[in-house]
Amino acid sequence: MIIHKLLAQYFKHADDPAFYTFQADDAIKWLENSGVQLNEKTRALDLGCGHGVFGAQLIKRGCQVSFADEENLLLPEISKAPFHRINLDRDDLAPLGQYDLVICSNVLEHLAKPTEFLQSAHKILRPRGKLYLSWTNWLSPWGGHEFSPFHYLGPRRGHLVYDKLLKRKRKHTPYQNLYPTYIGAVLKLIRQIPTLRLVRAAPRYYNEFSFLIRVPIAREFFSWNCALLLERTAASS
Repeated sequence: MIIHKLLAQYFKHADDPAFYTFQADDAIKWLENSGVQLNEKTRALDLGCGHGVFGAQLIKRGCQVSFADEENLLLPEISKAPFHRINLDRDDLAPLGQYDLVICSNVLEHLAKPTEFLQSAHKILRPRGKLYLSWTNWLSPWGGHEFSPFHYLGPRRGHLVYDKLLKRKRKHTPYQNLYPTYIGAVLKLIRQIPTLRLVRAAPRYYNEFSFLIRVPIAREFFSWNCALLLERTAASS
């Protein structure tokens, strides 16, 4: 469980690189405990990478890592790593190539077309390749990101109440760059996609309580961030 450590880090230093490094290291341990091999033979893609913190930690484990996002904001120490420009709502995934492991961390809730993304995800996975998918579900305590907990007033109203009461600069606006997502709906969708198989699921910041993901309604509120490990199936061959 790292939620208490993350909160302490956030309140002291906000979401600085150390905050995301802490997240990435914990997620990597979860992947390794799930049987994912991370070594010099692993070809990985940090998709929607931002500054590339997650991929940078994979590089330290010897992985061959590429990065992809709309804009190249990679940290100086990985600035020469392979980088692909892509808009996940608009562009075809296939030109990115195929990988043993694709990381898509805290991206899904920012996609206008998450269904199309998941239906196409097999294109960037080698046979039996793995997709690590994690996102902040809408009804979790941080579902509205910086305007939480006002998101509980609804995606049409919550951020406006936040603006009126707190008058702080806001990065996210519902249905523009932040979209309500629900764990149950995503799991249902994955079951309907023959090219993907769910391997493991857990609340990202307290993965010891993986049973929560199996409890409807409760999971939407108490899984701060949902983490799924998916695998490309034989149906996509």
